Amino acid sequence: MIIVLAPWATADHAHKILDHVKTLGLDAHQLQDEYRMIIAVMGDEQPAIDAAFETWAGVERVMPVRQPFQLASREFKPENSFVRVGGDVVFGGDEVHIIAGPCAVENEATALAIAEAVKAHGCKLFRGGAFKPRSSPYAFQGLGEEGLRILSRVREKTGLKIVTEVLDPHDAELIAEHADMLQVGTRNMSNFSLLKTLGEIRKPVLLKRGMSSTIKEFLMAAEYILANGNPNVVLCERGIRTFENYTRFNLDISAVPAIKRLSHLPIIIDPSHATGQWRLVEPVALAGIAAGADGVMIEVHTDPQHALSDGSQALKPERLPGLIEKLRGISGILGRRASFG
Repeated sequence: MIIVLAPWATADHAHKILDHVKTLGLDAHQLQDEYRMIIAVMGDEQPAIDAAFETWAGVERVMPVRQPFQLASREFKPENSFVRVGGDVVFGGDEVHIIAGPCAVENEATALAIAEAVKAHGCKLFRGGAFKPRSSPYAFQGLGEEGLRILSRVREKTGLKIVTEVLDPHDAELIAEHADMLQVGTRNMSNFSLLKTLGEIRKPVLLKRGMSSTIKEFLMAAEYILANGNPNVVLCERGIRTFENYTRFNLDISAVPAIKRLSHLPIIIDPSHATGQWRLVEPVALAGIAAGADGVMIEVHTDPQHALSDGSQALKPERLPGLIEKLRGISGILGRRASFG
């Protein structure tokens, strides 16, 4: 249930409503925009209180929320949410962004070379995994804390914002000290302990869709972060499993406009992990922006053939200018601005 307060309502009106909601054994979240306050009453089984609240002083209207993802829904917040990363990068507005970098941090020299290359092409966000979840226990698992220290030095030297993955709730605080945005990978989308922890940290979160998850399940995962106090969530469509095996996964382009309709949260796409082939990254990236995505995550490596993780899907830096030019063109057609190039 959503309680919309009148523009003239005071903080006292809101406090009385919030206090009464607590006496009913329910939880509530409040959102203050430029004009008024909105209160979302949470709980799977809410008593029939809609009509009662309509008579309260300061209340303009009461609306039921039909979606189980209450805080993530457009019913709760009709306007797009803006997620600010590192001060000057904002997802959810007119700008389209590129998050670029290697799958894994391998060593400082390579990470810095890639970072300088993507920065030279106007990218503002650098991705690189310090902790790597791999299908095989024998594959490269990342450098761990040393990888985080390398990422911090990359940020110091280049000014790029750092995006890196968190696997374990116990590592979240440590990773948050080194990163500007915390990534939740496909295998952890339903790691609810991790999602709750990221809700408490309040750092921007990049939440990837689970490889076998529905759109509803995807948004319910975001709900865990929002319900625990962190509104700074950017969604990422990174491909789902189907019967097709030519590509690594199938990037669900339709998920972008579907989520834009259902939710106020920004959404980007990851054509690198979705296709698994560098030759397919550019056309799929263009399709995602054309469908309304707020950005793309692109794997970039100076020496893909010798990359320790996912080299087959990484672009060489010299291929970025052509992709950037086309992304800028499509963004312009849609009335949006590219933050890169």
